[in-house]
Amino acid sequence: MDLDPQPGTDFSDAVRVAGVARELLADLGMTGYAKTSGNRGIHVYVRISPEWEFGAVRHAAIAFGRELEKRDDGVTTARWKEERGERIFVDFNQNTRDRTIASAYSLRPLPGAPVSTPVSWDELATLTSPAGLNLFTVPSRLASDGDPWETIDDEHFSLQPLLDLWDANPVELNYPPDHPKMPGEPPRVQPSKKVAAHWDEDGNRIEGT
Repeated sequence: MDLDPQPGTDFSDAVRVAGVARELLADLGMTGYAKTSGNRGIHVYVRISPEWEFGAVRHAAIAFGRELEKRDDGVTTARWKEERGERIFVDFNQNTRDRTIASAYSLRPLPGAPVSTPVSWDELATLTSPAGLNLFTVPSRLASDGDPWETIDDEHFSLQPLLDLWDANPVELNYPPDHPKMPGEPPRVQPSKKVAAHWDEDGNRIEGT
């Protein structure tokens, strides 16, 4: 799960939401592992059994985001930036075929050479800035403290609890723009620019409009 701060929010907001995400995962019988994104956001990983295709994983991420919205009004799954407001965006489309995401311990191309760094939940709760986790500090940290994700492969979880949440509200959201139009997907147009008469009930643009 990619927790992405929007304008008007910052890293501390992402930390708060990550704590709520941890509680939600625990309620679902799942264990999450957190890391900094190397920028302003936070990534939460859950190991799953290799039983589902990309569409199911994406729907699970959407269901997770929607449940997180219910628990914290500073969270949004709105696809369009104009609808997100000053909230943390759960970027569900990171769980789509061919997406890339900063891996654990990867350097980011930003000033200060920040590293996308795995952290324990206790450390994350007290972390005020990810800037200190960088090319110059992370190697010694790893050597002295070990890897907070050392046990991430010890247990793999079922997606079924999240897919049950999806089945209770199976409303599709937009795929990335490089994907073909998918069944049930809403129109790929910003709400402020949408002309209702130009779209059919399945979200397809009416020919000639």
